[in-house]
Amino acid sequence: MTANRRPRGDGGLSWDERRQRWVAAVTIGYDGRGKRIVRRASGRTRTEAQRRLRDLVRAQQDGLSPEAGRYTVKDAVEDWLAYGLGTQGESTVAKYRNIADTHIIPMLGARRLKDLTPREVDEWLDELADRMSTEPLHRAHACLRRSIRRAMVRELVRRNVADMVDVPVGRKPGRPSKSLEVEQVDQVLTLTKPDRMYTYIVVSLLTGGRTEELRALEWQHVHLEPTRRNGTVVPPYMEVWTSVRASGDTKTRRSRRTLALPAMCVEVLKKHRAAQRADQLKAGAAWQDMDLVFTTRLGTEMDAANVRRDFRRALKLVPGIVPDDWTPRELRHSFVSVLSDAGVRVEEISQLVGHAGTTVTELVYRHQLRPVLQHGATVMDDLFGANKKQA
Repeated sequence: MTANRRPRGDGGLSWDERRQRWVAAVTIGYDGRGKRIVRRASGRTRTEAQRRLRDLVRAQQDGLSPEAGRYTVKDAVEDWLAYGLGTQGESTVAKYRNIADTHIIPMLGARRLKDLTPREVDEWLDELADRMSTEPLHRAHACLRRSIRRAMVRELVRRNVADMVDVPVGRKPGRPSKSLEVEQVDQVLTLTKPDRMYTYIVVSLLTGGRTEELRALEWQHVHLEPTRRNGTVVPPYMEVWTSVRASGDTKTRRSRRTLALPAMCVEVLKKHRAAQRADQLKAGAAWQDMDLVFTTRLGTEMDAANVRRDFRRALKLVPGIVPDDWTPRELRHSFVSVLSDAGVRVEEISQLVGHAGTTVTELVYRHQLRPVLQHGATVMDDLFGANKKQA
């Protein structure tokens, strides 16, 4: 009787006397000189070697790279951090690196990516949920999901197990977003000290600009006088076209927008420009002319810490508000809620704040809603404008 031969392409098993192990081998192709490319695995027993041979054959049939058998979760995450973040800024890269080093690599990093199961990802997320709030939990899951997606493109794994699980609700409560009430907005606009931060607060509250957009706002994009265009008078406006992001662009293409300026914004911006010119004369040669609307005393760009510190210092003048409980981004939340409370439709609010649709506006920014159509600048003039103050 002749021994049964393994079908062509299914590889083979042999005993290595020197290593005292069974060796599985499978041909995965040929190089440019016509020489066979062979991948090998070994086991102490014939059964173990057969299992590894099946893994080699399956990887070949699935079109996976020969590296797939040794590729770990850590390898995938490191590759994504090194090459998959594109033009993301340094702070964003550092944030993802911290997530990877703290929550992914220590817990899943040694696992072979091809062997990672949805159940293991579920258990990982449940363990994280015991000490994290929901938002950072979603970030950690996104890091893993994107890392595996990149590995799939490189033919290092067949499926993305992170896509097969749901992210649980974090057990640790996060810092809830909030907004100022209309009466509080009125107090902030009335009682805070007229300085560069006062102007920032007014513009942020009455236009809904993101903090990274206002910090990058240039005078060339601010038009404080009415202009005539095609026979039509255009009221004062600002062009929200840039941000302090690494790319210099706004968060999304839809975030680029041109906003009419409420009368109060026009008034404070004119005074702010005059004060800035005085600062420039005082600074002399030390002044750095970057054409920025909101600057330090030397004309340079304000960073997030500058804005947060000066913002909380300004709030100390407003009774009933604890400054440390508030951040500059909540001025934008307040803009959305005030407009909504005044009757502006969510679709129109979404356009004013630069959202691609209404979902983010409804779930994140809006704290009250009523369905009526009006315009942002008009509403803000009615609520906080000069006519109201004189009355």
